[in-house]
Amino acid sequence: MAVAVGASSPFLGHTSFHLRKTSSRRHVQNSNVGFSIKAIFWGPRKAVEPSKQELCLGDFCLTEFGIEGDRTNFDKARKLSVWVVSSISEISPDEWDACSLDSAGPGELNPFLTHGFLSSLEESHCATKETGWVPQHVIARDDSDNVLGVIPLYLKSHSFGEYVFDHSWADAYYSYGSRYYPKLQCCVPFTPVTGPRILVRNTNYRDQVFDILVSALVALTIKFQVSSLHITFLSAIECGKLKEKGFLQRVGMQYHWTNRNYRSFDEFLMDMKQSKRKNIRQERKKISAQNLTMKRLRGYEIKAKHWDTFYKFYRNTTDNKWGSAYLTRDFFHNMASKLGDQVLLVTAEEGDELVAGALNLIGGDAIYGRLWGCHPQVYYPSLHFEACYYQAIEAAIELNVGRVEAGAQGEHKIQRGYMPVTTYSSHYILDEVFRKVISDFLVREEAQLELVMKLLRESGPFKDNVT
Repeated sequence: MAVAVGASSPFLGHTSFHLRKTSSRRHVQNSNVGFSIKAIFWGPRKAVEPSKQELCLGDFCLTEFGIEGDRTNFDKARKLSVWVVSSISEISPDEWDACSLDSAGPGELNPFLTHGFLSSLEESHCATKETGWVPQHVIARDDSDNVLGVIPLYLKSHSFGEYVFDHSWADAYYSYGSRYYPKLQCCVPFTPVTGPRILVRNTNYRDQVFDILVSALVALTIKFQVSSLHITFLSAIECGKLKEKGFLQRVGMQYHWTNRNYRSFDEFLMDMKQSKRKNIRQERKKISAQNLTMKRLRGYEIKAKHWDTFYKFYRNTTDNKWGSAYLTRDFFHNMASKLGDQVLLVTAEEGDELVAGALNLIGGDAIYGRLWGCHPQVYYPSLHFEACYYQAIEAAIELNVGRVEAGAQGEHKIQRGYMPVTTYSSHYILDEVFRKVISDFLVREEAQLELVMKLLRESGPFKDNVT
């Protein structure tokens, strides 16, 4: 059959392509992962339907090593079994959260990686088969039934709700008669927040478990006959390890505010250039001038009526901006009941009426700004900046946390103290030809992004002596 070795796409860049005769079977060898890969997806063959039952990916031997790297007692070898489960409810919250906490490190709790958050997405029908997110979580248990590692994983039939955009990769596949979907996606659905993705307990076997889980992910990609595996918004350390195992590295950009041990919002403003400081003060004055009252509510302070109203605000934002709402009303109620004081809802009231809100989650050393919405029939100048950016900064100073992550998009955040930082994703492309084309693009994309970030930092809002 005639198959193209690539596709011209605005996302992949302008590349010369040619057709050649080839077999319908592609073979990719990666010695770093430890086995051969045969990807069969050029013809009409259908991908394997995931089983609703637990799927075993194999048994592995864990061996304890001495201080000098010498193998110690053979009796200390333990067996590790790796399974795929179709719902996070099949693992206990304590077991999942222990893996998440150990992976994040001391003081770096990531609320999005908790069992409470991820189970809320499934239970409220946000991340399910019906929405194109089939849970395929990976669980590693030792021979004493202890959970030593977990991975949040989904089989996806689209690329929505990921925030690392690969739609044009799919277009390139389809342009030459190949299939991009379904694919495997390791992430927190609808959440562009950096954190560990291979969640492993802190034991003597930690590195071995990590390597086994990565190999299991690649093996599952082959077993399901999907085009690719994508691990998005993972930590820089994880991304580096996966690059050594044959994954392609992709970088992105977000905007974060850094707490330089500020004691007040005014002290933060004193680090900014005079013109930027003046602009922020003028924007904040507009809030009181419009008779708006700002509140920061946590945990039990947030009532059901707040969530019902905030959901209307959220739908107003999605309907006007994106055209599709990923989250349901039940999600907000469910998530709030499980996460408690980790939830921070910033509200704006005019008199007794709630007119806007911004949802944040509080982690070990960060506040994560996530969603915003307002009354659909009224416009309040500067309210978005106040609710989403300035209130989060005040909360971070009050709680003495190190940063506020305001997410992707919006260079307007820079002038309000949120500076660009690098994000990472890792991609395993089974087809050797598309792997090469995408790899070449990613190199060019990274060089361009580095230049953009350099220019943005040089034109930032802070005084020259602020680092």
